[in-house]
Amino acid sequence: MKDYGPGTFGELNADDYDALHDPGTTEAAVALLAELAGGGRVLELAIGTGRVALPLAERGLAIEGVEASPEMVAKLRAKPGGESIPVVIGDMADVPVEGSFDFVFLTFNTLFNLTSQDAQLRCFANVAKHLKPGGAFLVEAFVPDVAQFRDHRSLKPVHLDFGSLTLEAAIHDPVTQVIEYQYIRMTPDGTRLTPLPMRYAWPAEIDLMAKLAGLERENRWGGWDRSAFTAKSEMHVSVYRKPRG
Repeated sequence: MKDYGPGTFGELNADDYDALHDPGTTEAAVALLAELAGGGRVLELAIGTGRVALPLAERGLAIEGVEASPEMVAKLRAKPGGESIPVVIGDMADVPVEGSFDFVFLTFNTLFNLTSQDAQLRCFANVAKHLKPGGAFLVEAFVPDVAQFRDHRSLKPVHLDFGSLTLEAAIHDPVTQVIEYQYIRMTPDGTRLTPLPMRYAWPAEIDLMAKLAGLERENRWGGWDRSAFTAKSEMHVSVYRKPRG
């Protein structure tokens, strides 16, 4: 998608991100993330407005973040406790931070915001470099469902109420595994277009990215509740560990 860079999502979505992008899994995610972090040094890639980082910090975790969008970080800073979380502005594929971490994580399909396989591979490789021996990397992502596309296109309503309607239009390129979304929100004040490109990866491909980075898959669940991952699972929470030796 032309002119769409690492910081574009925040430029377009920061103002109403919290209102329109609540997955409803925050409490369960925070509980599992806090347990896996084990009190060590923690890094969230694409920290955004702090939906997950702030409650983790409230639990006493030493959490830091990487975020491409200054607009999203400004929303984080405006929240109670947001000023005290160290955040580096940059491309999460580069993991532009100093030092080593016990636990690194990506939530809410954010890996797929890296729109090429090379960028996703670079992210895994750089995470591995910043993990301490025995450290872990967690990824939450949807399981691709290409059956939703007809002639590699789809159009569906994603939200409607008495005063508004949001449609999701998408074009799918099965060769690159890139989906170009356009969200069309119609309200009495007018129509707004919000583009979003994503490059999905199958769970097995994500495993291979981790393996190439020297990480070993430790767990894969079908949800934050540690439910079993099955052929019917629509998302997965996967944990990769850096060997100690």
